[in-house]
Amino acid sequence: MTASQDPILVEGIQPFSGRYDLILCDVWGVLHNGVAAYKAAGEALTQFRDKGGRVVLVSNAPRPGASVGEQLDGFGVPRSAYDAIVTSGDLTRLAIEARVDQVVHHIGPARDMPMYDGLNTRFGTIGQAEYVVCSGFENDELETPETYRERLEEMKARDLLMICANPDLIVERGHTIVPCAGALGVAYEAIGGKVYYAGKPHAPIYERALAVAAEFRGRAISKERVLAVGDAIRTDIAGAAAFGIDSLLIARGIHAAELGLHHGPLVSQHVQDWIDRQPVKPQAVTDALAWAA
Repeated sequence: MTASQDPILVEGIQPFSGRYDLILCDVWGVLHNGVAAYKAAGEALTQFRDKGGRVVLVSNAPRPGASVGEQLDGFGVPRSAYDAIVTSGDLTRLAIEARVDQVVHHIGPARDMPMYDGLNTRFGTIGQAEYVVCSGFENDELETPETYRERLEEMKARDLLMICANPDLIVERGHTIVPCAGALGVAYEAIGGKVYYAGKPHAPIYERALAVAAEFRGRAISKERVLAVGDAIRTDIAGAAAFGIDSLLIARGIHAAELGLHHGPLVSQHVQDWIDRQPVKPQAVTDALAWAA
């Protein structure tokens, strides 16, 4: 694709199989909805790989890539759809390893604790901690950032760094939107707290993904030959733009309601009007990830 002011509407990724060597694909909202896999999406990436392309899944999941792979197996996403997985959990673990002698206070659900496996991590209260890792809400079905106001203020009073293991603000679980760790990161920044975001839209996760892709391809891959696929303007599309790679927006994801897709098909002018209001723009838009219409 050639970058243009107006993104093109496409019906599948088949035309891109000769244009790109590597797809950096988002996971939640593109390959599954938190309950089950999108079958056509897995098939599309499998065909892209069959044509000689490579796929690295790039996720803001606050867990190691291996753990996410097991979750994808459970949802029914085929292993044939990707070569590797890079997550914000992987980068968070590296940040924890760099602070192995420091006490950490963890904010998030128990399911995210695998990021500490094998590390001699010392946990403590906010009053004892030297930094904080936030992987999400402890109960994302009931809590809001306001629930954490006192904890965030106590962290700020001690000038603690927050490592945000999932920069997403929200995610779609089935047909429900739930908040993510990024919402707490933004709330902490709003009161003057320091935050390190381990995933998209920040450059380190893209750099790691390209390095992983270069390992199994045997050579570096030019950014001009890389396509990012995702459903979030703030993370997937903004991250791709800042990193200097093309992007494809999956419209039937977290922005589906804004685009009116809960009530009907993708409408070209409606999508264009909505994209015109966004701070960054993808090179192309499609309804859902598929190989062809």
